[in-house]
Amino acid sequence: MPRRNLVDKPEGLSFEQAACLPTAWLTAYRMLFTRGELRPGQRVLIQGAGGGVSTAAILLARAAGLHVSVTSRDEAKRQRALELGAHLAIPSGQRLPDRVDAVMETVGDATWSHSLRALEPGGVIVVAGATSGMNPPADLARVFYRQLRIIGSTMGTRDELVRLVRMLDATGVRPLIDDVFPMDDARPAFERMLAGDLFGKLVLTR
Repeated sequence: MPRRNLVDKPEGLSFEQAACLPTAWLTAYRMLFTRGELRPGQRVLIQGAGGGVSTAAILLARAAGLHVSVTSRDEAKRQRALELGAHLAIPSGQRLPDRVDAVMETVGDATWSHSLRALEPGGVIVVAGATSGMNPPADLARVFYRQLRIIGSTMGTRDELVRLVRMLDATGVRPLIDDVFPMDDARPAFERMLAGDLFGKLVLTR
């Protein structure tokens, strides 16, 4: 790997925590701050609490001074999201008490209609995945009447990774790791991930 691609690891960040940054955490950072252009005091809805991107988004959004709402079908995951710092955790599809400026969407079919309904006029949905299906109803009338924006987002740049690392170093926020597995146990780790039986990241080590 070219040396110019490397980013210094702060001393306060473990190697297991650092391993979480280039994918899930960088994805969440770019969704919130580059593509979503969110600023302190704004409201964000994060669909599907529990996954690596979702937990990263909760922690980063709170650290940046955003009002954070999350959804999940699982009551235990909603409670964990509140413990991480979410202001509000509701069952998937339930109406929010206040509309939001942005939705972080990685679920797809199952949450798309809710994401559209949750937005303030002129709001934005940032899409970085579709774990429940890729082809939800577009609801174009709602999109153009309310002047909504739908923006795709994938991974991030090296400069964004540098800013993410600096943010973690400055705030003390750390990736949430559900469990660490030796590489020989990769199969059960992936089975847990496929079953959705986790909250945070699974890390494989040698």
